[in-house]
Amino acid sequence: MFAAALAAFAGSALAQASSQSGGAAAKEPSAAVAVPSTKQILKKYLDATGGRAAWEKIDSRVSQGTVEIPAMNLTGTAEMYEKAPDLALVKIVLSDSVFQEGFDGKVAWSSDPKNGVREQTGAQLEETRRESDFRFPADFRKLYPKVSAARAGTIGERPVYVIEATPRDGGKPDEAYFDADSGLLVRLVTQHHADDGTVEPFQQDFSDYRAVDGVKIPFVIHQSGKQVDFTIRVQKVSRNVPVDVRQFSKPVAQ
Repeated sequence: MFAAALAAFAGSALAQASSQSGGAAAKEPSAAVAVPSTKQILKKYLDATGGRAAWEKIDSRVSQGTVEIPAMNLTGTAEMYEKAPDLALVKIVLSDSVFQEGFDGKVAWSSDPKNGVREQTGAQLEETRRESDFRFPADFRKLYPKVSAARAGTIGERPVYVIEATPRDGGKPDEAYFDADSGLLVRLVTQHHADDGTVEPFQQDFSDYRAVDGVKIPFVIHQSGKQVDFTIRVQKVSRNVPVDVRQFSKPVAQ
């Protein structure tokens, strides 16, 4: 789930951008719909992405792509490095400015031209830890020990099942939306913890799922919040490649 890591520094980079629609709003169905159990929905999600065995065969991933910010008519580059179980590094370049966020399994940090290097603590640290989980579909119940009974809904004309999932550290539940037909996760609404301590909903919409080495991941991720609205388009993915674990560590402040 590398895309959500961008939220920590997106506000700094995009605060001047006007908020835009985060995609079609979710609606409750007009008639009663039979809803599978939460266990069935999560199993279908895991199976749809390749299954537990396929996930366990992969221990690293390097992704490259672009970031598009329509409100600013701006496009940047994105590089994502991930290694099991939860090491992650996201590097974004926008107009020659470099934004990074990393997690080395214990320490979460972010870096940008305005604020320099900062270490995350508390709820912000736990959010990054959760979003850095390499095998998110397989580890969903570990990351969210408390889940609600699912309810039916729609996103546009697409039928979905919605689960409220409470993280291990508690707080307001996140909302996970699963396509009723494919079983894939198509939307995740989380509670984003900003550097100033404020908390606000942050929405991610996932599409263009493609199989790479037996595992399906989204190649298009649209993210939106109170001050941000941008799209990540993955162009190249390499799996089980050598990854230098030192790059995940917090850099020394200059």
